[in-house]
Amino acid sequence: MSKKHEIYLRDGRAPIPNKESTSIVMRANKAKNTKPELILRKALWSVGIKGYRINWKKAPGRPDIAFPSKKLAIFINGCFWHRCEKCYPNFPKTNVDFWTQKFIKNKERDARKSQQLISMGWTVLVVWECEIKSELLTIVEKVKNKFQ
Repeated sequence: MSKKHEIYLRDGRAPIPNKESTSIVMRANKAKNTKPELILRKALWSVGIKGYRINWKKAPGRPDIAFPSKKLAIFINGCFWHRCEKCYPNFPKTNVDFWTQKFIKNKERDARKSQQLISMGWTVLVVWECEIKSELLTIVEKVKNKFQ
């Protein structure tokens, strides 16, 4: 195995990227406390909406923001990873088969998590990264209305 491939080889869930810069970008992606999550949480706090749980383990799918007493789960979806149908993010040009399957599995998992919560009597709110950029006040109002 070449030195280059040793650098990229991690857990086998993703193909080895062709460029080191791609590997660096992909490693920088976070699963928790992403910029859109922080923006929404700060906006909720600014209007007095507190008492939520972050990535609450007791709820199926570990919602990004959960209000257990209100049975409200909020998932904040990154447009690229969850394939937003509003802003249509670019599709990777390499390893197309891998990414096609990855995105299909992500969407299936999202639907399964939401359905589990709904069947337990929860309200599920899916917020897209692009919506946080353009419609933050509307999203905060939606959440606020769940508390009235």
